[in-house]
Amino acid sequence: MVMGLIGRKVGMTRIISDDGRVLPVTVIHVAPNKVTRIKDIATDGYCAVQVACGERRPQRVTSALAGHFRKSGVVPGRLLREFRVEDTGAYSSGSEIGLDVFTAGQKVDVTGTSKGKGFAGAIKRHNFRSNRASHGNSRAHNAPGSIGCRQTPGRVFKGKKMAGHLGDEQVTTLNLELVRIDEARHLLMIKGAVPGARDGDVIVRPAVRG
Repeated sequence: MVMGLIGRKVGMTRIISDDGRVLPVTVIHVAPNKVTRIKDIATDGYCAVQVACGERRPQRVTSALAGHFRKSGVVPGRLLREFRVEDTGAYSSGSEIGLDVFTAGQKVDVTGTSKGKGFAGAIKRHNFRSNRASHGNSRAHNAPGSIGCRQTPGRVFKGKKMAGHLGDEQVTTLNLELVRIDEARHLLMIKGAVPGARDGDVIVRPAVRG
């Protein structure tokens, strides 16, 4: 794993590429990412860089986190994440990580929290088809159907696709193209859709499979 950035989804728009194509892009605003801790093999068993993004009111920070930020000389951040790296020599506590970790045209993986849909039925949640509209069907148009047998096995198997909570979970979209970088306004423009609602926090990393 190499270095990534914490950002916030602004929304979607479209841009015109150099060859005249109209591209749908998701705009991600990347506030200053400050290094709060360096982890190495000798102390922690692996190499990683801990990063904070944004700001949080002091009264909203626990004593433990306040001491952690004070030790690193960083203003208490709104979000704290860790990125595995092969070598920590290029990073120091309190330093800022900029958009130069990415280059336009490369592939990235974006992790966000999907939109919460609340309690949903099996049709919406698992893409089931509806039952028959008539011919004996009176009140079971959206029913999921059978969920098991009788005495054997006498239970519903774990993982059975049924109605339940939909969305509001971590989702990662792989191999998205980073079309443009606007360093003056701290923006990343990524081709296609990114998980989550507007103003949602996202993590952008170089593509693992790219």
